[in-house]
Amino acid sequence: MKIPFLGNRRNDTEARDAEGIAELLSECELLRHQAARAGVQLDDTVASLEALDQVVPGWRDDEEVLEWLGNDAGLYLGTVIVRTVPGSAWGIRADGQPVIRLESGREFDVVADGHEWAASGVPELSQLYAEVAEA
Repeated sequence: MKIPFLGNRRNDTEARDAEGIAELLSECELLRHQAARAGVQLDDTVASLEALDQVVPGWRDDEEVLEWLGNDAGLYLGTVIVRTVPGSAWGIRADGQPVIRLESGREFDVVADGHEWAASGVPELSQLYAEVAEA
């Protein structure tokens, strides 16, 4: 069945391109909104991770926001890693979960880390970044 307005999404080479994937995963709209409200500019730097760690977590009372914000925090952490740690790249596991892969072959489930940070603040995003950067 061909539905013209849907197009042929499976053959879109840009979506498969690593840069296209990185751009898509870096959007983090809810996190960017929450950060802006707290006066934090997310500029894909380690300093922005440190600033996020200092934001008062007003989202923890809202389960729906907590879930989305956890995803966004993990994706943002991954974005900073990919843009600043040489040899790091996004990968997608067989279950569809985005992960960070280092040249050494190590994988980091930054989305799970983002959920932990959003729920409890521990470990801090900047601390997670430091662990990956050392690996």
